[in-house]
Formats: sequence, C-alpha cells, structure tokens
Amino acid sequence: MADFNNPLNIICLESKAFYALVEDVVEKLKEKQGIEHDKWISAEEAMKLLRISSKSTLQKYRDTGEIRFAPLGKKHILYDYDSILEFLDKKSKNTF
Repeated sequence: MADFNNPLNIICLESKAFYALVEDVVEKLKEKQGIEHDKWISAEEAMKLLRISSKSTLQKYRDTGEIRFAPLGKKHILYDYDSILEFLDKKSKNTF
C-alpha cells in the first residue's frame, strides 16, 4: 500500500504500460471536457476519416487547398479535422 506521506514513493512502469496509461488519461479528460476529437490530426487519421488509402490523393487535396494543413517539417504534416468534415459536406449529394 502506498504511503502518501513519504515523498520518495516511486512507481515503475514499462514504457508500453506508461503510454497506454497516458492515452487513457487524455481520453478521460477529453470526455470530461466534451472534446470529441483533436483539432489537428495525423495523415493516417486524415486518410481514415476521408476513407482513402492513397497518400497522393491526400496530397492532391492539400495542393488544391481543399483541406487545411499545418506543415511542421518536411515530412510531418497535420490536418485540420474540421476542414476535412467541411470538405466531405461540400462533396456530399442530396438524394431525391
């Protein structure tokens, strides 16, 4: 049992368990604050949201300005979640 009065309590976790714990905490905080998703998402998440499998298609959407993105380096780019939803709304067709 932990003694919280002793300032030298050390808890050891494997890195895999630590990162899983951090992800769980972040998800719980998002739920508590009503945040459904991150504002900026990875290329993989953007492709999943767009339901595409081609990185060149994602780049085409970037190049034509159809979705917002933030280049953080040569190979690291984040995508604006809301702009992807707006893009999908523009492309949607009303049925009769």
